[in-house]
Amino acid sequence: MSRYRGPRLKIIRRLKTLPGLTSKRPQKRKDSMNRSSSRKISQYRIRSEEKQKLRFHYGLTERQLLKYVRIARRAKGSTGQVLLQLLEMRLDNILFQLGMAPTIPGARQLVNHGHIQVNDHMVDIPSYPCKPQDVITIRDQQRLRAIIRKNIDLFQRNRDKLPNHLTFHSLQCKGFINQIIDSKWISLKINELLVVEYYSRQA
Repeated sequence: MSRYRGPRLKIIRRLKTLPGLTSKRPQKRKDSMNRSSSRKISQYRIRSEEKQKLRFHYGLTERQLLKYVRIARRAKGSTGQVLLQLLEMRLDNILFQLGMAPTIPGARQLVNHGHIQVNDHMVDIPSYPCKPQDVITIRDQQRLRAIIRKNIDLFQRNRDKLPNHLTFHSLQCKGFINQIIDSKWISLKINELLVVEYYSRQA
């Protein structure tokens, strides 16, 4: 299944808030609220929707998400927690969390176009796994710096503060990764155990 490129509001009407996909909020529809409250929701649908939240928030294909689940299963610790940490430490998500892009698709575009450096080396792979002590910078282009500063200003107005695993120096447009993310700082409200259950039942 390919990456979703359709209307984003349609997705968040069904799955609720997905900050990585879009900052827009849909208008509530009274008729749809009444219809949904009368329906009995199956356990399969609940697990499937949690999986879809993860896919659309991080902008993954079905194959990519399944690959991350398999890696998390082989790692030590809780599969769900390891899965979220793997996704949160992707380069495109780190840029989004730093406020350098308004959404994860926007961050992915910055990376794909070769605008981002990690430890002074250009990286053009959005899924690049960042590590503690990595330094994230942008290539020295005045126009791009102006766009990113605008994104940072918007980020600072609309969100509380940076997660504790990140530091950002606005004058230099430079981000630092201090440590692996703690689960309490993950912005997406998700029950990761239901995602693990979904894939265990598919196997």
